[in-house]
Amino acid sequence: MILTPEQQAILNGEKGETLARVMETVVRYGELFGAETLVPVTGKHNHLVTSFGLKMMTPVFDLMQQLIDAGALSGQTFSVDPRPLDKNVPANFLQKLIFNNFMYSKQESYEEQLKQLGLMSDDAFTCTCYMDEVGNKPQKGDILSWAESSAVVYANSVLGARCNRNSGIIDIMGSIAGYVPCFGLLTDEGRKATWIVEIKTTKKPEAQLLGSAIGMKVMEDVPYIKGLDRWLGTDLNDAACTYLKDFGAATASNGAVGLYHIDKLTPEAKELGEALIAEDAQVYVIDDAELERVYRNYPVIWKNPDATPKLCFMGCPHMSLEQLKNWTDKVENALREAGNKKVLIPTVFTAAPNVLDAFEKTPYAARLKATGVITSYICPLMYMNNPLCGKMPVITSSNKLRTYTSARYYTDDEILVKITKGGN
Repeated sequence: MILTPEQQAILNGEKGETLARVMETVVRYGELFGAETLVPVTGKHNHLVTSFGLKMMTPVFDLMQQLIDAGALSGQTFSVDPRPLDKNVPANFLQKLIFNNFMYSKQESYEEQLKQLGLMSDDAFTCTCYMDEVGNKPQKGDILSWAESSAVVYANSVLGARCNRNSGIIDIMGSIAGYVPCFGLLTDEGRKATWIVEIKTTKKPEAQLLGSAIGMKVMEDVPYIKGLDRWLGTDLNDAACTYLKDFGAATASNGAVGLYHIDKLTPEAKELGEALIAEDAQVYVIDDAELERVYRNYPVIWKNPDATPKLCFMGCPHMSLEQLKNWTDKVENALREAGNKKVLIPTVFTAAPNVLDAFEKTPYAARLKATGVITSYICPLMYMNNPLCGKMPVITSSNKLRTYTSARYYTDDEILVKITKGGN
């Protein structure tokens, strides 16, 4: 790798042994992927994926303390993924015992380390850090050192920033060093689409289902998607951004997509159009039958496939303010139609703390609470990692949660019926 004199000086230890090791980590990471140079991190804020004080992660806590003691702190303040615990989310005595004593017993001390390293605020715990209410929204062209697959794909695709799919710890290393390796999605060539996806459905595709289908087909490649503007329009308004948030999370978790282009909608597609498509790009056509095939092939891993759901999670990734408002209307209307006053399945809507604060200032908050729905800042995935929670029949419309846990996927419309009208 070709380093500048300043980068080489850091690697040689002129700014201390700890920072030299950080730089060596970044350089080795780049060399593994064929990067020839490092480029400066230009994003105002960073985002870390490792937000949970999991008891077994002693090496991470030790590493963080070494960085703090040496004064090797983040070059930007940062947000982190959601907290794993919230007392408002239903859990029985044994589940709480495992959460607090055997899983996340280091949460408080780890959060103190995060604050010392450069945490944006006490409420900066969310996988949707790019929400306006949170304040970590990169600009087009910003170079980032982020981890969290759903945040990375959103930043790349919807915002036009540049970031590779980094792992945990690499994210903070790039932020401390101030540089990241230049390869993959940081390069013009790496952002070209090697797949053309043609949407030919008769109705607006379910965001999480469409993203799942594309992710499983293209895997880590970049798709250029045609026909979706018919349903989303050509402006990145709140509705379109909310759709793409959930769509992208599914492409990134059911596959390994770090960037997609939506014809006539996303920034680079609007600017460059089909010039973004590489030669010999493969074609994938998605119609109603293809989405139905994908849906019907999801495995059901409940011990009893016919069990009555015990819990419903919505918001993986975290819900937007618009989603919270829209779902308040939908739940109220569905309950009214069913002749019920409250949801029939314990239901948790998750969102960023700052989004929830904004929601609480609207009339919708009291209305949603009256339906029995719980709002929380929790990470549903971290909740489901508790083995006792994983045995529960949990339902969701998140393809990310379905992929990483035992939760069972249903479409938004199906979820609405189940929580307001009941049935297996």
